[in-house]
Formats: sequence, C-alpha cells, structure tokens
Amino acid sequence: MKHLPKHLRPRWRYVAVGIETWPDADLGRRAFQRALWYAAGNLLGDAGSADADLTLLSFAHDDSVGEAVVKVRHGHVAEARAAIACVSEVDGEAVGIHVRGISGTVRACEERYMGRATASSTQRDVAFEGAERPAVVREDACDVRTESGYVGAAAFDTE
Repeated sequence: MKHLPKHLRPRWRYVAVGIETWPDADLGRRAFQRALWYAAGNLLGDAGSADADLTLLSFAHDDSVGEAVVKVRHGHVAEARAAIACVSEVDGEAVGIHVRGISGTVRACEERYMGRATASSTQRDVAFEGAERPAVVREDACDVRTESGYVGAAAFDTE
C-alpha cells in the first residue's frame, strides 16, 4: 500500500499542557488520556471528539507538577483547548491544567514549552490558621496539610 502524498496527509498541532495537583496525588498516563477523551466527548460530542482526535503523546507527573503533549488535528485547536480546559479531575484527584503553548512539530513544542515542570518544592512547617502545619512550598504557592486534606495558600497567607 502506498503512502498518501504530502498534501493529502492529515496535519497536526501539538499542545503543551501544564498540570498541577495536590502533593499526595498520583496521576497515570492512561487515566489522564481517559480524562481528555471524556472531557472532549462531553463538550464536543462523539463526532466532534473524533474529529479533534486528542491523543496524548508524552506525559510526566511527579511531586504535584507535571506536563503533557497532546496531539490535535490542525483545524480543531480551539475545540481541543476548550476540552483540555474542561478536565478538572483525573481518577478522583483534583487537577489544575493550563495550556502552555501550541506548536506545529513535536520537537518545537518540547523545546519551547516543556521542561518548566521542574519547579523545586520543599517540605516545611508553616503557621496557618493559628497553628503549625506541614506544607509543601513551591515558589509563591503553598499546599498546607489540614485535617480534611490539603488547602492551597499563597505565601502571604502563611507566616
């Protein structure tokens, strides 16, 4: 079977996605892909989801931050961005997702937008709600451990 000529082959765009979770969350590649498909199906319908064809090419998640590259058909980037924004949880774990950028090649996408998930985090005790509590601190964000789970706080909320 012969390959299609270049002008007849499907064209793709690659979306770089940043992921943030609570420090104790454990995300997997398959669960994230399933959440993408589910969000696209709910927002765009079955036909629209199949047209956009959101496919996870690379995924990394460690210590509450992660990143992914999602392959999308050329004419459906706006729909894909909307579907990605609809993902609010993966396997019951709350996630925060933002699109870092869009590129025409995987290489350009990785060079321009990936590798920023290596924000250093430290474990320390902070004063929150009048008590010393354990927390995970990254730059100006702080995830404080309370009796009911983690609470997100800014640096000025803690002492």
